[in-house]
This record gives sequence, C-alpha cells and structure tokens, in this order.
Amino acid sequence: MKRSIKIAVAAAVALSATSAFATNGDNLIGVGAKARGMGGIGIGMSHGAESALANPAMISTVKGTEVSFGGTVFMPDVSTNTGTGMSAGFIDSDADLSVIPEVAVAQKISDSFTWGIGMFGTAGMGVDYRDETTQTGNFNMVTNLQLMQFAVPLAYSTNGLTVAVAPIMQYGSLDINFNNGANRGSGVAQDLGLGYSIGAGYSIGDLTVGAVYKSAIAMTYDRVLTTAASAFGLNNITNTLEQPAEAGIGASYKMGASTFGIDYKQIQWGSAEGYEQFMWEDQDVISVGYEYDAGNWAARVGYNHANSPIKEQNGATATGAALNILNLLGFPAIVEDHYTIGGTYEFTKTTSVDVAYAYSPEVEESFGGTGAGLAGNITTKHSQQAMSVQLNFNF
Repeated sequence: MKRSIKIAVAAAVALSATSAFATNGDNLIGVGAKARGMGGIGIGMSHGAESALANPAMISTVKGTEVSFGGTVFMPDVSTNTGTGMSAGFIDSDADLSVIPEVAVAQKISDSFTWGIGMFGTAGMGVDYRDETTQTGNFNMVTNLQLMQFAVPLAYSTNGLTVAVAPIMQYGSLDINFNNGANRGSGVAQDLGLGYSIGAGYSIGDLTVGAVYKSAIAMTYDRVLTTAASAFGLNNITNTLEQPAEAGIGASYKMGASTFGIDYKQIQWGSAEGYEQFMWEDQDVISVGYEYDAGNWAARVGYNHANSPIKEQNGATATGAALNILNLLGFPAIVEDHYTIGGTYEFTKTTSVDVAYAYSPEVEESFGGTGAGLAGNITTKHSQQAMSVQLNFNF
C-alpha cells in the first residue's frame, strides 16, 4: 500500500523536471494563485478551496462545492563563485525551471460543516552544477528536494467562529550527489510522513481574524544525508530531515470592494531535526496584501518578507566550511523579499481563472570555505520569478 502511494505521488511530482526553489526557506510563500497574488496571505483571509493548508478554517466560506486546480511555473536564477578551479566567476545552476502542481476541493455540507481535500506541491530546493568543468570548487553539486502534501480539512462553524483540523500526509524525495575527490551520493530516496494542521477563524462585521498551527513532519531519506555529510567530515547528521512546525496569525478587513490583509507566522527551522544540525534559524514571516474585487474580476498585490534561515559558520574550520558549502552551494535559501501581483477573471458564475506573478530580487551572500580546501569564500547570487495559473469551478 505504502509503495503504491509513493508511486502515484511520484508520478505527480514528475511534472517537476528540476527541483523547485521555494521562498521562505524551502517553503513556498503560499499555495494557490489567490494567496500568491497577495504575498502569501491566507491565515486571516479566505481563498476558498485553496485555503486547506494556509488555514483549514477558511474553507468554510465556500457556498456549495468549489474545485480548484492549477500550478506554478517556478524560475529561480542561481549562480555561484567558489573562486577555485581554472577560472573565477559566477557559474549558473541548471536547475532553473520547475512546475509545481496543486488540486483542491471544498464542499459545504451544512451551515455548520465544511470539508475538503487537497494535493499541493509545498516546498523544494536544489541546484545543478553537474556539467561544470571550470570551477572544481562547485564539486559538480546536484541537490534536489521535493515535497508534496495531501490534506483533508474538516471545519465546523457557529456564530461567526470556525474551528478546523486537517490531517496531512507528506510525500518527499531527496537527492544529493557531488564529487569532492570521489563521486558521492546514494541516489534518490523517498518517504511518507504524517502531520496535522489546526486552524481557527472568527468574523465580526467586515473583520476576519485567524490563527493556525502546523505540526512538524519527520521524513527519513535513507543514506542520502549521511553519505553527503560524512564526505565533508560531518558525523552528527542523520538521515532525518524534519519539515518544521509553523504557527501564525492573520487578519483581513473589507471596505467595500477593497480588502486589506496581513499575516505573521514563524517557521521553526531551528528545532527541526536535520535543519537544526545544518544550523538553520527560525524565520519570522510577514505578509501584507490588498485585493480589489469588482465582481466579475479582481486585482491583487502583495509583499512577503523573511530573513534568510541560513547563516555563515566559521569557514576557517572544517566543520564550519562543510556547513557553509552544503547550505550556500547546495541549498541556497537566501532570498528574503517577495513582490507579487495577481488577479481573477470570472467567465461565468461557475467558472473563473486566477493568475499570479511573484518576483524576488537578487540577493548575494558570501560564506567562508577555506577549511574545506577552497581558495576563499563561496559567493552565491539568487533571484526568483514565478507564474501561477489556477482554474476554479463552483457548483
């Protein structure tokens, strides 16, 4: 049974030819085109069926049955200069395009009860320097992490208050391979993990507030992390890479055709096994967004900010240099600011399309690597663009 589920999910994930770069650490700033058009807003504002993961309580606003499906085309631009090899200069990663799918359904059973089901690509990261021949310090590094979550939100509403729970099953795949004097890597490993999300929402007049907690989900990738870490002398790393817990609050206020939203959440990388050993730090994420709803069309803008969770270690030591290489070269989750725009067009009362565009301006970071035999610092540049399209059907 478990093997069959993995095969089915792998077929869906196969839409991604390369690994997806996410924006808050390895997490997408939002799942669904409406949320992404508003900088990831979704804890204190409902977006219908697509709200299943942002805050399961927010699916309660659907009128009957809503079906949404679509995806995001992610276009990261990553380049690195290790200053080691036949030439110095920035070398581009070939992992520059991926497709992230999503499907969501929500149905109102009664005035009090709403349920749904959703499948969302939620996170990922990676680089591809396999064809690099001019900088030996890149180690021909190839990394690829992909995560997909299945959620079944169940929401109960009474007197403006909604409480909800969503059991979550997560599928993950991870691959790390490189050459630091010998070929290192154990192939792609996959795992399934279980978690949950608890959400609440309360509406009074034109004000809606929400809160959500998502549990950590432990994932074990057989031999992948230990093989990579031991090649750099890191012996405290296991094969567990736990997707971290999250907690957040949000609010939205409607004034005529305008809605203003704000979310705050903390992603707890610093206490998640695996990320904790790689010295990632917690992220405080702030999102603000605006929507203008004209009836048969809507326009959205948003902004999202979170400081990079990876920090420079002492690159003059072997341990510090190894962590710097694996983080900044292999998993450069350093982008911090995200500007978004989006909209909806209603073809009929039952059919509409959402679009969103997100841009993260270039960030440059330099970490020390001399303790691992590099000539100097590892310097990485990273920017992102993403386009989301989503079809919605209401019955």
